[in-house]
Amino acid sequence: MVDSSSAPRLVILDRDGVINQDSDEFVKSADEWLPLPGSIAAIASLSTAGFIVTIASNQSGLARKLFDAEALEAIHQKLCKLVVNAGGHIGRIIVCPHGPNDGCECRKPKSGMLLELGSDYGVPLQNVPMVGDSLRDLQAASTAGAKPILVRTGNGSYTEKNLPPELLAIDIYDDLAAAAAAIVKEQTLAS
Repeated sequence: MVDSSSAPRLVILDRDGVINQDSDEFVKSADEWLPLPGSIAAIASLSTAGFIVTIASNQSGLARKLFDAEALEAIHQKLCKLVVNAGGHIGRIIVCPHGPNDGCECRKPKSGMLLELGSDYGVPLQNVPMVGDSLRDLQAASTAGAKPILVRTGNGSYTEKNLPPELLAIDIYDDLAAAAAAIVKEQTLAS
């Protein structure tokens, strides 16, 4: 285990509804994948501030055969290229390809993807920001010991109105840009 004082700084983001527009019909192609205003610059700002930016995303559209691994890879290549063009970098994108009833350990609200990211980077998840727009994102972060952060984009406004009591004290921001600015400011103050 890496000493937490020398460990890399990690941020975990959900994808749909946080970085890009979500769809009840699923985002099935690179053409359908549309970044939310300010999200790409927010990722770049986290990256240039010294954070390793990672993404953990449920992608049950794979299990439902709405798109294939090649289409998902094209979406993620588009995302990474936009972030690089903005001066940032995404360390890793991890997805759960399973359906809601598959009983896996990776699908949020379970914390398997987050634990894997922490293990891969040798980072204890305590206080690692995990930004999401749904209750399952917040629950996965909480279970993993990470710091759940809610954004109001995507399903976030609905989630905010329906937070369970144990999550009422979490940080809530209008969008990823505001959350990223707060994360960078908090990290600067802690240094």
